[in-house]
Amino acid sequence: MSTTSRPGHRPPPARDGWVALVPVKPPARGKSRLVGLDDDSRRELAAAFALDTVTACLATPDVGRVLVVTDDAGFAGSLRALGAACIPDGDSGDLNATLCQAAAEAERRWPTLRPVALCADLPALRPHDLAAGLEALGVASRSAPAFVPDAAGVGTTAYAAAYDGFAPRYGGASRRAHLDAGCTEVAHAPATLRRDVDDLVDLQAATALGLAPRSAAVVAALGIF
Repeated sequence: MSTTSRPGHRPPPARDGWVALVPVKPPARGKSRLVGLDDDSRRELAAAFALDTVTACLATPDVGRVLVVTDDAGFAGSLRALGAACIPDGDSGDLNATLCQAAAEAERRWPTLRPVALCADLPALRPHDLAAGLEALGVASRSAPAFVPDAAGVGTTAYAAAYDGFAPRYGGASRRAHLDAGCTEVAHAPATLRRDVDDLVDLQAATALGLAPRSAAVVAALGIF
């Protein structure tokens, strides 16, 4: 019997790997801070960012599963086609509650995997960079939750903790909130893992790092830079 992987098919997860928890706003509502672009352009970019981020997660060997939380049923179909599992967002007004909901569902489905929350707007993320970041998070989170700060040193792009201690503090100055909560900072994570995109300055910086295919195609088609 052939063992060739099919699109949308994931092998059984390895024990002691990771489950990536990725909250995705409906693309129609995402990236409102990309000022100067019309609604269609922002929607295309938000969708490309999420698809590229999830693709990088799925291509990372230590990631056994990817669980996306989104209320966009149509876009969820595109994410499932990549191989991700999707659940609706029952706490769409509270990102941290959404992530805790996702962690609880991940524990129910894959109790041997460790949860890591990731932003969905990491369009330059590469699987080998994510693997390096997860290795550092795995070491750092053995005794306490750990996180990766964003490139600006204000927010957070990744957060890891055991299921029973999973309590992310995303939103606003989340780097300080995580530090105040006793989390360990992984400050020297790869640049592509730290480069989330909120505005056009961020997108230009991500472009300099090298965008993943979908995001690169949209940026080129829009002629942004």
